[in-house]
Amino acid sequence: MNRQVQVHGALFAVALIYGANYSIAKEIMPDYVLPFGLIVLRVVSAVLVFGGLSLFVVKEKIQSKNDWVRIILCGLFGITLNQLSFFSGLNLTSPINASLIQTVSPVVVVLLSSFLLKERIQVFRMVGILLAGLGAMMLISSKAGNAQGSILGDILMLVNAACFGAFLVLVKPLMQRYNPITVVSRVFLVGSVGVIPFGLGQVIKPDYASFPASIWGAIAFVIICMTILAYLLNVWAMKYASPSLVGVYIYLQPVFAILIAVSLGKDAFTFQKALYAAMIFGGVYLVSKPRKPAL
Repeated sequence: MNRQVQVHGALFAVALIYGANYSIAKEIMPDYVLPFGLIVLRVVSAVLVFGGLSLFVVKEKIQSKNDWVRIILCGLFGITLNQLSFFSGLNLTSPINASLIQTVSPVVVVLLSSFLLKERIQVFRMVGILLAGLGAMMLISSKAGNAQGSILGDILMLVNAACFGAFLVLVKPLMQRYNPITVVSRVFLVGSVGVIPFGLGQVIKPDYASFPASIWGAIAFVIICMTILAYLLNVWAMKYASPSLVGVYIYLQPVFAILIAVSLGKDAFTFQKALYAAMIFGGVYLVSKPRKPAL
């Protein structure tokens, strides 16, 4: 299979998982597990899985102090601040509001890529980002207008989007030097140090024996799909894709969020929404379009 097809397939799967997560995680919080407790379940599970793979399968070590500094920053922005702001924000606001605010992240990616990685912002890529962002905002504007999301929740989701954008840029050089398992295992280990103190009390409080099967299924999805599978696919794709391309796939999350709502009978899919979705895919194409070689 063509490498570019594989990369887009991986990023597409990640967008689908995250799009579904907006609704699935809301089923868990706050009635069964509070936000920080759910984060601890995610992060500790990831540390165990990725740490085991790193120790017994990959067996690779970080080579320099500079790389460790970058890993610490990735753990801070990609796990600690990212997770604390995401789940606490999602607990307070609506899935539609949350998915809308996530479209800010690619803007952060482009700006930081230009500043830190010296990645030139080409005109057609900027047009693609604007087109995809406009399509996403128009797609969910009518829904967002009716959502009763908390202002604090929206602000936390904005912080989450900025932190995730910073993570995508910071982790790119590490992906080029190390195995993705090596990087992810260290990033989650560092990030766990920041989240466990916040969520330890919340993770031991629930009566897990009373949870229905549907909630256990939702928890399994959050841990296995959103945490382990999504991170693996994301970091693998980063080895072959620019941070801008990885970031712009966030625009697909509102599309999937609405499609899932339609499948559950909570929304209606119209020609107008199909047009907005086409704008998003067009923007993704422009961002991923390779640069023409100089003559």
